[in-house]
Amino acid sequence: MHSYIVLLRGVMPSGKNRIPKMAELREAIEAAEFADVTTYIQSGNIVLRSPHSPEQTSTRIAEIIRAYCGAELGVITTTAEELRAHLASSPFGADYLEERVFYPTTMDTIDPERLAALCEEDYGAEELRVVAGRLYLYIPTDASRSKLSNNFVEKKLKITATTRNRKTLARLIELAEALSPA
Repeated sequence: MHSYIVLLRGVMPSGKNRIPKMAELREAIEAAEFADVTTYIQSGNIVLRSPHSPEQTSTRIAEIIRAYCGAELGVITTTAEELRAHLASSPFGADYLEERVFYPTTMDTIDPERLAALCEEDYGAEELRVVAGRLYLYIPTDASRSKLSNNFVEKKLKITATTRNRKTLARLIELAEALSPA
């Protein structure tokens, strides 16, 4: 069994991508072949143990969600180690507000030409940086009004991604590390 962090893309408080109750979703996932399933906040963060690869885990979780509530969500499966490396490689230092740095995560391969074109654009006070293939966003004002939104990055790079802040990722890493050993 592998310990994974599963990030759901597109969970909404209402509408077609609403997860009615994370506790019920947790039970549905655990009733399948997964163990030690924990959910964190309503926006779609799951920590679990899986007998599958990250890709297979994503596919299976998407199927379970579809059967549970009909939502069609992107599902990105990663590890505590990968997220720890993502946090550690942040190019935004002490001159930046930590709570305004965001970490897009994807399982897709990013096309280097699209990425280069995206990095050349001017975002004003907002910043996009790439370190070792990982994306970082600095959004000093209201993220809901940002040009550098998750949707914008996905559209430009033709990938599925989901973005979290440092506090959420750090908590997910803690939860994953606390899972019982396989």
